[in-house]
Amino acid sequence: MARNQGASKKTRRGRPTELHSRPPLERMMQIHDMVQRGNYPNGPVLAEKLTVTRKTVQRDITFMRDRFNLPLEYDASRNGYHYTRPVESFQMLQIDEGELFALLIAEKVLQQYRGTAFEKQLSKAFRKISKSLPDTVSMRLSDWDDALDIRNTGTVNVDEKVFDLLFRSVTKGHQLEITYIKPNGAPHKRIIDPYQIANINSDWYLYAYDHKRKDIRCFVPARIQSATITGQRFKRPDSFSLDEYLSGAFGPFASDESYDIKIQFTKVAAPFIREKKWHPTQKNKELKNGSVEISLKLSHLTDIRRWILGWGGEAKVIAPTELLESVQAEAKAILGK
Repeated sequence: MARNQGASKKTRRGRPTELHSRPPLERMMQIHDMVQRGNYPNGPVLAEKLTVTRKTVQRDITFMRDRFNLPLEYDASRNGYHYTRPVESFQMLQIDEGELFALLIAEKVLQQYRGTAFEKQLSKAFRKISKSLPDTVSMRLSDWDDALDIRNTGTVNVDEKVFDLLFRSVTKGHQLEITYIKPNGAPHKRIIDPYQIANINSDWYLYAYDHKRKDIRCFVPARIQSATITGQRFKRPDSFSLDEYLSGAFGPFASDESYDIKIQFTKVAAPFIREKKWHPTQKNKELKNGSVEISLKLSHLTDIRRWILGWGGEAKVIAPTELLESVQAEAKAILGK
């Protein structure tokens, strides 16, 4: 009986019961720690410490050798495993400089997610990735951190609980009742099927089917005072595509209208216009005096009007008449005329 104490317990049919195993990565990290300390652990010792079978230990060791390139070898004279050369850390992640720089940019962009349901999960993920990097790469990441910065003006205040519910409802198809308030308006109830959340120009928007309007509408999460699940489920139509929905938009808002836009920019502003592709439908026309005229095909005028006003006297609306009159009225209001 004594010689069977270290064996797995048997069921009534003589088969071993399932051992409660730790996750594979956690096991391998423990194997690394024991080998790193110079204890020369062998298969039976590792199996007992990790509460797994010897075959599982052997698979883990083979994986550590083949996939992580760890110099793990068995020393017959010491009856255990050791490293044949110094190993500074358990390097779970191999990454080159280009990937590292992309990772840094992604971490910097994390500031756009402050106050949202993504913040904690993304921060947790980046901490895990950082810990898995070797010390030399981690130091390089720290050096680059001082060389890159991303800033946004006017951070949006989003209720984290509301945002979390919106996100879960989008992914799980939960219909919502929201209390929504427009600028300078009174709160009102809406029943919506939330289709998609989007970050456009550093601001958050929710695209949902509005049962009152019987159409897709764009909602600003920061304006949602409360949200509750109605208990009804929905399936987002396969025909819905946010790219197609916003194909004629200059910002987050779209409509069924169609406008042929023409705007002329002075010689001073022209270089800045040429630097970017402002819209997929944009066409540039170079003028003799160094100015440039751009043509766009849009479905909504609000966002383009605000953009034009931001250029001040460097921009002139050529067409359509509705846009010209709208910009003129806005400019007069700014001047108090």
